[in-house]
Amino acid sequence: MRTYKNLIPRILLLSLFLIPIIYFNGFYNHFYVYLSSNVITGVITQQWHIVIICILIFIAFLIPLSYRRKANWVEYGLVSAFFISLFIEMYGIPLTVLFASKYFFTPGTQLPPNLISFHFLGVGFGMDIAMTYGAILMLIGMFIIIVGWTKLYKSVKKEGLVTDGIYAYSRHPQYLGFILIILGWLFGWPTIITVVLAPILIYYYIRVCKTEENEMVKEFPEYNGYKESVPLFI
Repeated sequence: MRTYKNLIPRILLLSLFLIPIIYFNGFYNHFYVYLSSNVITGVITQQWHIVIICILIFIAFLIPLSYRRKANWVEYGLVSAFFISLFIEMYGIPLTVLFASKYFFTPGTQLPPNLISFHFLGVGFGMDIAMTYGAILMLIGMFIIIVGWTKLYKSVKKEGLVTDGIYAYSRHPQYLGFILIILGWLFGWPTIITVVLAPILIYYYIRVCKTEENEMVKEFPEYNGYKESVPLFI
C-alpha cells in the first residue's frame, strides 16, 4: 500500500537526483573549481550583514523540531555550527578556501558560467548549474520542513500520534527536509567545510531518527503499526 502511495514522490525525487548525472560536465567543473579552491577568484568577502541574515534564517528552521519532541541542544549546536561556519566561509572570511588555494590554485582556471545572476542587499550573486541545483534542493527541503511544522503546530494541543497530512507519507519529513538542505549546500558550496561536515550531519540525523522512534514506541504503542505503513523518509 505505501509503495503505491509514495510512488510519485519517489519518482520525482529520483528524477531530481539524476540531474547531476545528466549534466555531469557542469557539475564536475563546479566541484573541481571549488575543491581546488580556484573559486577564490570569485568569492564574496566581508559581507557580514549577509552572513548574519543567512545564519538567522537557517537556524530558525531548527525551531519546528521541538514541536514533536524535546529540544536536543547537542543536535542544535552541531547544525548551528555547520551553518555559522558555512556562511562565514561563503560571505565573510573564506579561511579554508584561502588555505587550500596555497596548494591547489591553478592560474587561468575558469569558473563555471553563471546560470542565474542577481543582486541582494547590494551584493551581486552568480549561480552556476550546480549551485542552482543546490538551491532547488534547499528550497524543496525548506518547503517540506514548513509543511511538517505547520501540521505539528496545528496538532500541538491534541494528544496522540500525528500520522496524517505529510506524516502519512514520511515518518520524518522535517529531517528529510534538513538532509535536502545539507545536500543542497554540499552541491552549491563543495569546500572542505561541507565535504567534511555534510556526511557527518546526515549520518547524525539518521541516527536521531532511530533514537526518536525508540522513544515514540514507548510513548505510543501504535507507532509500530505506523512504521509498517509509512517509510522513514519517503
